[in-house]
Amino acid sequence: MRVKSLRIVISSTRRFINMGALTRLWNLVKNFHAADISSLMSHLTFRERLILFNILFEKEKEKTGEVLSELEPEDAALILQELQLNQITELFQIIPSDDAASILDLLPEDLKESILAAMEDKPSEDVKELLHYEEETAGRIMSPNFYALDENTNVSDAITAMQLEGDVESAFYLYVIDDKNRLVGIVSLRQVLFARPNTRLKDIMAKDVISVHPETDQEKVARHVADYNLVAIPVVDSESTLIGVVTVDDVIDVIEDEATEDMYKMASLDTRDRIQDSPFKSIKKRIPFLIFSLLTASLAPVVVNYFEGTIEQFVKLVVFLPLVMALGGVAGNQTIAIIIREIAIGQAEWVGARTALFKEILVGIGNGIIIGAILGGFSYVLLKNPYLGLILGLTIIINLFIAALVGTLIPLVLKLLRLDPALGSVNLLTMCTDSIGALTFLGLGTLFLSKL
Repeated sequence: MRVKSLRIVISSTRRFINMGALTRLWNLVKNFHAADISSLMSHLTFRERLILFNILFEKEKEKTGEVLSELEPEDAALILQELQLNQITELFQIIPSDDAASILDLLPEDLKESILAAMEDKPSEDVKELLHYEEETAGRIMSPNFYALDENTNVSDAITAMQLEGDVESAFYLYVIDDKNRLVGIVSLRQVLFARPNTRLKDIMAKDVISVHPETDQEKVARHVADYNLVAIPVVDSESTLIGVVTVDDVIDVIEDEATEDMYKMASLDTRDRIQDSPFKSIKKRIPFLIFSLLTASLAPVVVNYFEGTIEQFVKLVVFLPLVMALGGVAGNQTIAIIIREIAIGQAEWVGARTALFKEILVGIGNGIIIGAILGGFSYVLLKNPYLGLILGLTIIINLFIAALVGTLIPLVLKLLRLDPALGSVNLLTMCTDSIGALTFLGLGTLFLSKL
């Protein structure tokens, strides 16, 4: 939905809910795509979401299942906890197993067990199997529904077998297995349609299959799908037995989730913080990060306080100190954003970091010379003091060099320690650039104090 129409729909939805006009509410949303309804619900209060969800469930369960899959797992779990067990079970029979597993993992343990016990055997077993794998791995996001046939099957029998199997979530490829259920090849459905009926699958299959293991990190899975232009990627165990398929729609969700997570962490935010949360909840989620930021930023005032005597003798130094700190922070954030992006797409690792480090240092020094010359010249014009201009120019060069150095090393070191590169990077960078910038500026100011 476009922004303007979304605003109108949100307003109409709230008005119908407040009026109790539920039939009009259903008429409003019944032709919307599930993704649009999910987007609408993200702008409503929890009470309004629940009312809308119940209307959907009452009128069209299939669409309700699609909406449930489109919602953030955290939001879906909160809604489901307000439903009856039989309603939850009915929805879990509809939605894909990987979506069910993601939502189930966020429900209370007793409710989770009750749901699994009440579900039909097949979907329940599929979900239990997915729950065995760690979060954010290929095993957790894969679908156990796919087309797989023996390599000696001919094309005519393959088409019949797929028709009998019915539609599956990953209806992009036909996977070819041997007599021990090991993945040996892959055939696109287009090849199946245009091949002669008596052709065996082993004669038209591609043998060089890109696959992942269930323990593979979901980011790596997403990179494989992007790098090799796939619409689905098979998941195999240690014996090459085909156990599932990760489809492109799940990969898109992974990319979006990882990007959001990195953005939140770089801004020192809890990834579960939402605009719809109450002020109390947001305060509770944000205050630990603000305290951490306070601790990391407290070094700079200590440095400034150490040079109290210098500042008293030439108070105009304080005028330019915020500029020194701000420029170092901006330059460092630019470097961190680039390095984290390279890490995310698999292009920056500790082993090959020398090139990235050398390049960013050169950029830092180059930018420092240009900005330092501009700021030094500006200060000379303003105060007619060439030494202050020299101090500012040297400080900016040094601080942008430090910003480039630290901005490159922090994400790489965090990656080496198996921590999220975005986690705390900005706070650590601020601590370094602010304190070193202040130390350099005021230290040079003390050295040239007699000239100022």
